[in-house]
Amino acid sequence: MGHLEKYDDVLARDPMAAFGLVREWMRTEWRELFAELRERRPVFVTPVFTVVTRFADVTEVLSLEEVFSVRAFGPRLDAALGGAFMLARDGTAMNWREKGLMQYLLDPDDAAEVRAMAGRLADEALDAAAPNGKIEVVHELFRPVALGVCAEYFGFPGPDAATLSRWSRTIIADCFANYLGDPAIQAASVEAGTQMIAHLREQLALRRSGEARSGDVFSRLAATGCDDERILINMAGLPLGFVESAPGAMVEATEQLLLRPEVLSQAVHDDDFDRYVWEALRFNPFFKLLPRICERDHELSGTLIPAGTFVLAAAASAMFDADVLAEPESFRLDRPRHHQLFFGHGHHACVGVHPARVVICEAVRRLLRRPGVHVIEGVARSNGIFPDRFVLGLEA
Repeated sequence: MGHLEKYDDVLARDPMAAFGLVREWMRTEWRELFAELRERRPVFVTPVFTVVTRFADVTEVLSLEEVFSVRAFGPRLDAALGGAFMLARDGTAMNWREKGLMQYLLDPDDAAEVRAMAGRLADEALDAAAPNGKIEVVHELFRPVALGVCAEYFGFPGPDAATLSRWSRTIIADCFANYLGDPAIQAASVEAGTQMIAHLREQLALRRSGEARSGDVFSRLAATGCDDERILINMAGLPLGFVESAPGAMVEATEQLLLRPEVLSQAVHDDDFDRYVWEALRFNPFFKLLPRICERDHELSGTLIPAGTFVLAAAASAMFDADVLAEPESFRLDRPRHHQLFFGHGHHACVGVHPARVVICEAVRRLLRRPGVHVIEGVARSNGIFPDRFVLGLEA
């Protein structure tokens, strides 16, 4: 019996149990589930959400911000940060103005400097772990690299790395994993965001007084003449879009490359290492589903999606759509970048894509070029999403 037959059987008896079944499959059997949905029910309606699985439909959802809005998570971000966040404002003047400003400040020409920074931070962590012959890469390598880039490049070290890490995880868990709207998770997110903004307010005052370092993104933003509240909220958005997603992508790409020793042996000697990371990540993207709200009735693949529907655009599924990607089950290095949906698509594509791409790839490269890297403990995840432990062996 396939997934759909099991689902339909349970749905007839207990709709919420059927929803729970789908939620578990999306965590543990997503490749098999999405393959079946693409073939048989590409727009999959459940009692709680509708999942869109084909490449053309996923990119349509992500391109039509007036039809499929970010209202699914936007109000939670606003609540956490205590004000309007530009990514939660579809097609508004605020969105266009502040998104453009942040893209300008996150200068693509900084990529080489940021790559070197990530490499240095990674080597420091790896050198410290090498005498032990092993490293827990989530908290000893990948998150420290991301937090180090936040501190040095963004100019936001937090009161300390652990606190910034906690703030980020708490807010993102509410916005992108709290599908049922648990009020306790929402309250924790608001508390974390309130603390984050208060800390940033203190840091902005130091910059205004000339007591803080300059040259980082925070200093660039503070010098634009923007209203202080806009500066604070946009600065808060940087770690929220980076501290979870970058280490998550690093873990998933590393795991997939270690599962392919022949590919890995080729990758570590290739000057164009980055392409191995992105193809590896396709086999297990960190963010598999991008949430939207359908604002008015819209038809996709012959299925009417009513206004008010909570829609999950399955980017992970789209990157295995054989109608678009040749030999999707094969590991290929010649896939065009526009088939990659790791950073979203359309109006809400990631504003920090340029620094993010180099940080992810360089941290993975520095790890896997170390001799003797091997798995000691596989990846453990919280909420079925966030990698929390992954122990690798190193040659001492």
